[in-house]
Amino acid sequence: MTHLIANSTSTPNALAPDPLSASASLTGRVLLSAIFLLSGISKLSAPAAMIGYIESVGLPFPTLALAIAILAEVVGGIALILGYRTRLVAAGLAVFSVATALAFHNQLGDQNQFIHFFKNIAMAGGLLQVVAFGAGRFSLDARRG
Repeated sequence: MTHLIANSTSTPNALAPDPLSASASLTGRVLLSAIFLLSGISKLSAPAAMIGYIESVGLPFPTLALAIAILAEVVGGIALILGYRTRLVAAGLAVFSVATALAFHNQLGDQNQFIHFFKNIAMAGGLLQVVAFGAGRFSLDARRG
């Protein structure tokens, strides 16, 4: 408790994040969401091609897999931006990112696949930071209390 009192001069309430942290949290959520939203929208614009791609890696039920991917990416991306059930959404997107890396980017001898694999792993790491620290002040979660 002493450290809270000692640090209380930096903000009116030592437990409340400063405006920079709150803004960085919102910006981080928007930037993390961008790739999911773009990917989900691109899947919506060319579903047949995506079903073929899903079939090519041998996943079962490609149409269902596509629907789940679109739902995760679009709804998850929007929820992350809004900061709605943020920890749960970020955890789900982290699992989705790792699963996608393993299923679609597992040819690590191919430099392009290697980069995409570790991009997904890095995204999962960023999402786990959101799981750990929450959405921040500028979120629906903060408004809900």
